[in-house]
Amino acid sequence: MSADPQMTPAPLSATGAPTRVVIAEDEAIIRLDLKEILQSAGYDVVGETARGDEAVELVDRFEPDLVILDVKMPGMDGVRAAREIGARHRAAVVVLTAFSQRDLIEDARDAGVAAYLVKPFRREELLPAVADVLARCREEWAIDEEVAREGRAGTSSGDAAEDKIATRRVVEDAKAVLMDQHGMSEPDAFAFVQRTAMQTRTRMRDVARRVVEGELGPS
Repeated sequence: MSADPQMTPAPLSATGAPTRVVIAEDEAIIRLDLKEILQSAGYDVVGETARGDEAVELVDRFEPDLVILDVKMPGMDGVRAAREIGARHRAAVVVLTAFSQRDLIEDARDAGVAAYLVKPFRREELLPAVADVLARCREEWAIDEEVAREGRAGTSSGDAAEDKIATRRVVEDAKAVLMDQHGMSEPDAFAFVQRTAMQTRTRMRDVARRVVEGELGPS
C-alpha cells in the first residue's frame, strides 16, 4: 500500500519515544475520529475523556506532550482546563472549537493555548497543525531551559528576558539560513542548532549567530 501523501508522521518526544497525547472532547464520534487519526500517524493516545475536569486529571497522571481540548465540555470548559494544565505541566495545548469569536481566541491564548482548530477539521489539516504546534512549543521550551540555566548562573530576571528575546531572534534567523541555503525543514534546522550547541557545550544563541554569519553549517 502506498503512503498517504497527506499523512504527516508524528514527531517523536525528546527521548525518542512516541509523542504522548490526551484528548478531551465531549462528542464521542469526534473523539474517536481524533484518536484514530493521531494513532494512525504514530501518536500514543494515553488518555481520553468527555469532561474538562477529567482532562486535567489525565494530564496530571500521564504527563503527555500534547493535550487536545474541546472548548465546550461538562465539568470544566477547555479554556479553564488549559489554564490549569499550563500552571502545572509543560505540554502543548490545542483547543478545538466550533466557534471563531475573537474573545474566545484571546481567552485561549491568555490561558496558554498554543493553537486552536475550528471544527469540523480534516485529517490533512489536523496533523500538520499538531506537528507545527509541537515543534514551536519544543523550541520555546529549549530556549526557556537555556535561559533558565544562565539565570541560575547569575543572570538577572530582566537580563534573562532580554536574552530570551535575543536568542529567539537569532535562532529564527539561523533557521531561515539553514532552510534557504541547505534545504532543511524548519524542525531539522532547529534540531541542528540545538544539537550543535549541546555537542560544543555552547549556547544556541552563539551557534545560531555563527550560522547566520556563514561560519557554520551542516557538513
